[in-house]
Amino acid sequence: MRQGDEFTLSLYPPESCHLLGVEELEVPGVTVFVTRDGGPALGMAALVERGDGSAELKRMFVPPAARGQGIAAGLLRAVEEHATAHRIHLIQFETGPLQHAAIRVYERAGYVLIPNFGKYVGDPHSVCYEKALRR
Repeated sequence: MRQGDEFTLSLYPPESCHLLGVEELEVPGVTVFVTRDGGPALGMAALVERGDGSAELKRMFVPPAARGQGIAAGLLRAVEEHATAHRIHLIQFETGPLQHAAIRVYERAGYVLIPNFGKYVGDPHSVCYEKALRR
């Protein structure tokens, strides 16, 4: 999480860094996904259920040394499988416009650009995406 925080804060002003803290990841309705290969985490993501059949993807991060190995795509598949099993039909998320490689991963996985929603409306450092899941 620290690496994700540092990376995000290196690109965007603090008021545009919409990161969840540990305490926010430990509440009911939040599922955290971590990829490991016997050592430190190679990637993470969190899914925050909204209770209406939709969820928000948060804290998606793969450290630079682990990129290019399909970890992000694997995390997205795990998140989507979990969401489908829990009757979530829509995943939305916010990311930053400077994260070109991440945006390519999301778009390859079928996520589409949408107008900014919720607290991201009006933030020039935010872009939002969503994907409807098959039921």
